[in-house]
Order: sequence, then structure tokens, then C-alpha cells
Amino acid sequence: MSLAIFDLDNTLLNGDSDYLWGEFLVEQGLVNSILHKKENNRFYEQYKSGTLNIFEFLNFSLKPLSENDIASLSRLHQIFMHQKIEAIILPKAIKLINKHKAKGDHTLIITATNHFVAAPIAKRLSIETLIATNPELVDGRYTGRVSGTPCFQHGKVERLEQWLTQTTHTLKDSWFYSDSHNDIPLLSLVSHPVAVDPDTELTQHAKQNHWKIISLRKKLDTSCG
Repeated sequence: MSLAIFDLDNTLLNGDSDYLWGEFLVEQGLVNSILHKKENNRFYEQYKSGTLNIFEFLNFSLKPLSENDIASLSRLHQIFMHQKIEAIILPKAIKLINKHKAKGDHTLIITATNHFVAAPIAKRLSIETLIATNPELVDGRYTGRVSGTPCFQHGKVERLEQWLTQTTHTLKDSWFYSDSHNDIPLLSLVSHPVAVDPDTELTQHAKQNHWKIISLRKKLDTSCG
């Protein structure tokens, strides 16, 4: 059984769920609209440029979780799924996931987005395993702090390796699909790295290393190498 690993945001989704969650909180009136929107945009631009301080971002993004109880957050997430996520699920992504499942591959999402936001999306996509950034949970409430290693850049490699030691899976004949140059460390480890609608830096790196390049948005896929 091979691993079929997927990044989530801008790979399986035509958008970024973490960023959209921030916008959703603003629309729901749960955060300071001007400040939160400004910071959400600033961090998103840093992520795209590869300059994001993940701990600074998590201090910002996990704080609203600590200000609401789990039941309220769960109700909010149901609305979030309906209003923000359903429309950006890519049909070709579903087909790709199902193609790997038909081959008997084990499907896995690995994402920097926190587990609270990502878990219902992974369930909606029928993905078997989720590795995400874990918000700290104490006595049934989120603390606003991160637990363990954030699942970002080299942290994705660390978190995946931890998971591999706890399972019977290996990276033999493995696949990883991602849009972002932030994922080059993990793309470099798998047997079949695939750049999906990649950003400029990943496009260049993929071409130099003869990695496959595909689109889950356009009608026709393109490949390199």
C-alpha cells in the first residue's frame, strides 16, 4: 500500500481554508474586524512569500479558538463549511483522491492549517488520515497555544516522520501533491513529487528537478519531466 499525501489549501481546495476562517470570523463579528483582517492579510502574504514566522501567525490565528467553547466553535465550523468551503472543493481533486483509493493507496492530508479548521474538511474529502498543526487543548478548551511541532515547511517532514514511526507505512512509492514552495522539503522526500497549480518558485523548482506539474483547476493537466 502506497501513501498518497496531499497538501490541503490551494491544492485540494481552490483557496486557503486558514485564511478564509479568518475572514469568516470577521464576518461573524467575533473579532476586531479592522485589525483581524489587516493581520490575516499580512500573514497570508508572508506565507506566500516564504517569510512567515509560523509561531507569530499561530499566536494570532489560535487566539479566537481560546475565546469560544468547543460547542460554539463546532456550530460555527458547520456554517463555515457551508459558506466558505463547499464552493472551493475542486471536482478534479475528488477524482484524484478516488483514483488513489481505487489503487489501494492510503490517503493522507498534511497541512499547516490547524486541526480544528482542517479536520471537518478532511472528513468531507473522505481522506483517511490528517496531519495538521495541533492547537493545545486543556480541560476541554483551546488555550490559544500550539501543541507540538507546527506542521509547516520542515515541520511537515518532522510530523510525517513521527507518524511513520507509529504506523506500518513507509515512503516507498509515495506521492505528495502540493502547490507551495513551502512544501519543497517534503516534496523532495517522496517517490513521486507533484506540483499542483504551483506558485512561481515551486514551478521553477519542479521544472529544474523534472517533477510532474498538474492542474486541478484547468481542463488539461500539464506535466514536466
